[in-house]
Amino acid sequence: MRLNFFSPKKFVDVSGFSAFYFHEYRLFWVAAALSNIGMWALVYGRLWLMHSLTDSTLMVGLVNTATLGPVLLFSIWGGAIADRINRLKLVRITRGMFAILAFLTGMLIAIGEVEPWHVVAISVVTGCLLALDIPSRSAMMPSLLPKEHLSSGVALYSIVFGGASIVGPALFAPLVGHWGIEGIFFLIGGSYIFTVLVLMFMKTSLHQPQPWSSNLAQGVLDGLGYIRKCRQLMCTIILGVCIGLFGTSYEALLPAFSENSLQGGINTYSRLLLFEGIGALIATLFIALLGVHLNPTRYMFIGVIGFGVGMLVLSCISLLWLAVALLGLLGAFRVIFGTMSTTVMQIQSSDEFRGRVMSLHQLTWGAMALGSVMMGALAEWTGVSMTIGLGGVLVLSCASIVALWMFQLSPVRALES
Repeated sequence: MRLNFFSPKKFVDVSGFSAFYFHEYRLFWVAAALSNIGMWALVYGRLWLMHSLTDSTLMVGLVNTATLGPVLLFSIWGGAIADRINRLKLVRITRGMFAILAFLTGMLIAIGEVEPWHVVAISVVTGCLLALDIPSRSAMMPSLLPKEHLSSGVALYSIVFGGASIVGPALFAPLVGHWGIEGIFFLIGGSYIFTVLVLMFMKTSLHQPQPWSSNLAQGVLDGLGYIRKCRQLMCTIILGVCIGLFGTSYEALLPAFSENSLQGGINTYSRLLLFEGIGALIATLFIALLGVHLNPTRYMFIGVIGFGVGMLVLSCISLLWLAVALLGLLGAFRVIFGTMSTTVMQIQSSDEFRGRVMSLHQLTWGAMALGSVMMGALAEWTGVSMTIGLGGVLVLSCASIVALWMFQLSPVRALES
């Protein structure tokens, strides 16, 4: 396989790393790397903060609900806005606001005034910003790369999540030990400031929206109608919602799982997250190395089935070394599902509706809002381990139902797309 290092637009063959030859994508990737380290710490730092303030799995789940509930409610509107205004300018604004919220949280902790309602309120504001940020950021990528390099771009973008989920856990316990939990949030604020600076070097001209003749509400309806006509888009969105409700929401239970099932504390919690991140990064590198040779639909289902089975096994674990191994597998299968489902959505959608399509794809995040509080409440009634096991059963059941519906048209066509 030969690549023209000096003229990337003339590539005929593509590899898993070919997207890095495009200047605008490189800037986008660096900005994502900085901001995702911040987002990782923002999410898990607030979970641990609420756990330390209340020692309640229900309240910890409420933090996820407060953050992701607005994504569930307003994501489609955020997608419509992303199709109507310049996406890059919108992302610059949201990232700057994330920095302000992170510094505010750190300051409240530093002066000893932080209370549970502060954490919930800041989480709600973060969620409203995410409803704008996620669809805009997701819809930017096709403007940065030719279509034949899109799979490479999605895979390399996933490395950001895998790397951030390793750097975050590696720094989490040391920062809390040396600087206190407020150190995490000051680090987050700094990472978002650098993100905005990198985004300022990108060209806004590449992200000009297409003109609309309808109002915003009609644009939302048009987007929903477009998605409804494509069975692959519908099935992928439904599968993501099921994962969010019953699968990835298990993370709200990890602080209690660390203390109750594994008899540990913050170091155990940090280690679980670290190995989850390692598994995610290994899976991401696997996807990137194989480039365009992976079948997105097939591997999307491999990811969700592996994730469900992993949750079932984790629910039976009480040994730390087995738990960290299972978290590594869960991280790997989560990335496989996320990367492949994103690839399916990007390939199947047109640029005119891309913001609205990707906003509904991100309902995975929004579904975590409901799933986290639901799983947290269930854990207080039945126990953490049993709740994780039940989540695994529900994930596998949903995957089976969606697969039967998707492949009704033509199993061969669905797997070849």
